Amino acid sequence: MIVVGYPIGGNKVSVTRGIVSRKDQSVYSHSAVDSHLVLQVDAAINPGNSGGPAIQDDKVVGVAFQVATKGENIGYLIPTNVIRHFLKDIEDGKYDGYVELGVRTLNSFNVFLRKAKGIPDHLEGVFVSKVLKNGSAENHLKEGDFLLEIDGQPIGKNGTVMQDKDARVDFVEIVDNKHAGDKISFKLYREGKEISVSFPARRMSDFDFMRNQYDRSYDFEMIGGLLFQEMSRDLITSWGRSGNTSGGSQLLYRFFYFIEDGLNRTKKTDVVLYRKLSHPVNSSSDYFVNMILESVNGIPVGELKDLKKILKESKDKYLRLKFLDIQVPLILNREEAEKADEKIRKIYGLE
Repeated sequence: MIVVGYPIGGNKVSVTRGIVSRKDQSVYSHSAVDSHLVLQVDAAINPGNSGGPAIQDDKVVGVAFQVATKGENIGYLIPTNVIRHFLKDIEDGKYDGYVELGVRTLNSFNVFLRKAKGIPDHLEGVFVSKVLKNGSAENHLKEGDFLLEIDGQPIGKNGTVMQDKDARVDFVEIVDNKHAGDKISFKLYREGKEISVSFPARRMSDFDFMRNQYDRSYDFEMIGGLLFQEMSRDLITSWGRSGNTSGGSQLLYRFFYFIEDGLNRTKKTDVVLYRKLSHPVNSSSDYFVNMILESVNGIPVGELKDLKKILKESKDKYLRLKFLDIQVPLILNREEAEKADEKIRKIYGLE
């Protein structure tokens, strides 16, 4: 197999040779969240190779896109089935992305767990340990279900299925190959019985805030020189680079576990006080920077548009900004804050 591209170190085309050493699921660096099938190769892949084809027997078998920086000669290709999925997706002129099964599973190697759950010895599969809100499996699969087959393919104790007669891959790979509306079918063991369930695949936008975003500007709301923005990966990255550690543990927990711990069942996202543009009107607000806004004058803030609506409609003399897990609110004089914003916008070019 050869990998073709224009990596750093020269201006002419580069050709490197290697072999495919592994087929596996791995997180794609482009989004930093989504895990899909990859081909691991030992051919040299360097910056500039991304997007270049990998060719074997005069056929494209993948596209170079990332490397493991902590190892030597460990590069990754996007396999052809992922490429075909993308091409099928954009046939209507727009990219919708992958569907999400929305479950977490546990292997079934532990014989004591199997006995405790009443799983017969001859059955292989995996346990459903969590069902995520808004995933395809919501209201169809349950925590404790023992998944036996997906689309007629047996699931092993380690959660893999046979693919192409020569390799085993995570059973979720079957879901990855589907598009919104396609049917997902499971055979499973529940409450002492083998049953079958089917449901449509659907996209789960809840993870969007965790993904890397490109060529995008973020909406914000300002009051009294305090800038509020919805939680995002860019916000967390900016916070990490700033060296400001305030709000750290709470911010990181809410970012990484908002979906996993079901916090999205009660609100759509978090609104963060991410920056303060200094002005006498906000002189005592440093403590609240990087904190999560919970309510304004007792009205819950579930997303940025809630805050915009509250500030637009408020006639109260004072604004009481309540932050998550902080008992003492931040108080602003509404009229003074609005007047200050006019000056701040001119100073910082926010008009």
